[in-house]
Amino acid sequence: MHEFLEFFSFADANVRYVTLGSVLLASSSAVVGCFTLLRKRALVGDAVAHSVLPGVCLAFILSGTKNPLILLTGALVTGWLSLVLIDYITARSRIKEDTAIGLVLSVFFGIGILLLTAIQHSGNAAQSGLDKFLFGKAASLVGEDLVVFSVVALLLLVSTVVFYKELMLLCFDQAYARTLGYPVRALELLLTTLTVLAVVVGIQAVGVVLMAAMLITPAAAARFWTEKLTLMLVLAALMGAFSGLAGAFVSYTAPAMPTGPWIVLIISMIAILSFAFAPKRGWVSRLIKQRHNKYQILEENLLKLLYQLGELKQDFYTSRSLTQLLERRNIPKAEALKGLKILKRQGYVQQEQEAWVLTTEGQKRGQRVVRLHRLWELYLTRFLELASDHVHEDAETIEHIITPELEKKLMEELGFPQLDPHSARIP
Repeated sequence: MHEFLEFFSFADANVRYVTLGSVLLASSSAVVGCFTLLRKRALVGDAVAHSVLPGVCLAFILSGTKNPLILLTGALVTGWLSLVLIDYITARSRIKEDTAIGLVLSVFFGIGILLLTAIQHSGNAAQSGLDKFLFGKAASLVGEDLVVFSVVALLLLVSTVVFYKELMLLCFDQAYARTLGYPVRALELLLTTLTVLAVVVGIQAVGVVLMAAMLITPAAAARFWTEKLTLMLVLAALMGAFSGLAGAFVSYTAPAMPTGPWIVLIISMIAILSFAFAPKRGWVSRLIKQRHNKYQILEENLLKLLYQLGELKQDFYTSRSLTQLLERRNIPKAEALKGLKILKRQGYVQQEQEAWVLTTEGQKRGQRVVRLHRLWELYLTRFLELASDHVHEDAETIEHIITPELEKKLMEELGFPQLDPHSARIP
């Protein structure tokens, strides 16, 4: 508890620099990463991250100093050049984008390693710590770095706000944006530049190896929680900021732990939780929905079966044994019994010793399922001209998902019919 209070008091200047730097880097990268993800160019971040290393090395060789502004300028040039090369190779050859990314990434990174090795053997004392761009070292951030990163992070966020509508169109409907007269090529170059800037400001915290995760992971996690781009940007920024803050805290409480990898680890944990437990897109939610749909279909099939048995003699409230039901429809006995018990709890059937009988509500629901089934069969035969003996299986599926609005539309389109293709009455 003492360490927690001490950390958030920000009394130590180094703690302030590391924490604020990590939060700025993570949140700004996450915002730009949303547009990269939506354009299905997630690997571009990895290519840029590996391509900035030769720029950092060349900037150091030419300037002889580790001034963050100079190094980031060099990184920006080679990072931007790598994306231009990827686009050029993809447009002017038969090589696909993923192959072009792999080629550019490996060539630029190889050149960067060669230059870094040459610098390390040059005897220049000023090169100490330059290798931190490979794996990152957020703990080495100082006030001068924080000023540069703050300016770049602010530039990224302001650009996103100012060009939000244009970037949104670029991501979702590029053809429509061109039709409206927007300069699509210029917007692509803008997004390219923002992506490179986001990567460039993040490499000192997490390094070129892990930077792609900082760009894409918060965006991927946020995508699971919402369908709205504005909310997605906010969520991604918050997730990135939290991971930066938590990574700095872990590094503070356990000095042997590096900040950058912990930032990536924490945002990855957030992403995994999002993949699992997001309300609509999470796999747990999907499993629950699938289970619900499975039992809904079983329930409606049982109610339809009881209704159809009642139709034979127009007696819907006579009890039917489980054997009678299973003779009419091939349902596993244990599954059918479970479905009947669920219907009993819901008030749609009642149990009379070893037999089952529809309630008034059960009869109404069963009647609706039968009506939907027969309406769909009639629709297929009348409008799609399918043979009447080829429509049953399709109707068995569709009857469970027709909404009341669609039911009304079907009735109107078919002219409120009385009989289905098999001359059975539509209830």
